[in-house]
Amino acid sequence: MQPTEFDDDLNDEALAASGIDLQAVEDAIPAILRAIGENPERHGLAATPRRVAHMYAELFSGYRADPETLVNGALFDVKYDEMVIVRDIEFYSLCEHHLLPFMGRVHVAYIPSGKVLGLSKIPRIVDMFARRLQVQERMTRQVADFIRDVLHPQGVAVVVEGLHLCMMMRGVRKHNARMTTSAMHGAFRSNPATRQEFLDNISRGASPLQI
Repeated sequence: MQPTEFDDDLNDEALAASGIDLQAVEDAIPAILRAIGENPERHGLAATPRRVAHMYAELFSGYRADPETLVNGALFDVKYDEMVIVRDIEFYSLCEHHLLPFMGRVHVAYIPSGKVLGLSKIPRIVDMFARRLQVQERMTRQVADFIRDVLHPQGVAVVVEGLHLCMMMRGVRKHNARMTTSAMHGAFRSNPATRQEFLDNISRGASPLQI
């Protein structure tokens, strides 16, 4: 049964470029619904397979992000060698162990060595790695390594704070537990004072993570 209407935030062009096998996802969802005891043909679920397929095209867009296109034209020669910090970047990802969301915020800092990156590109880098099946530790390292390899700065630091629904909804069911991970390169790793300056900046005025 094909629905005539459904909610969809992506247009046909974006869906076609997503690289997701939409039909394969759509075909798989009814089997899952039957396996948990549902009827995939009832009114409330009739459009669900198609919605899920289109949602995956958006949530997993990071697999198809082109790094060169992402930073193209946004590297600037600037004589500046002090710390650059972009904090409180919201992110949403899916845990690869249970396919449940985890979310939170990312704090990024780097010390330029002749080049800086356009401000909007740092959240886009975070999204490129968050919109995949992930574990927080890997995502943290990927963001730091990417900025290091693109900018070749004096140092890079990334701290990620995350709330994991796989721990909140199931298992230990600890609603307020959050996970913090970090990755440091260059001056942030070798110089404790530089690292502490970054940590002091991101902790100043920080509010608790909330869903």
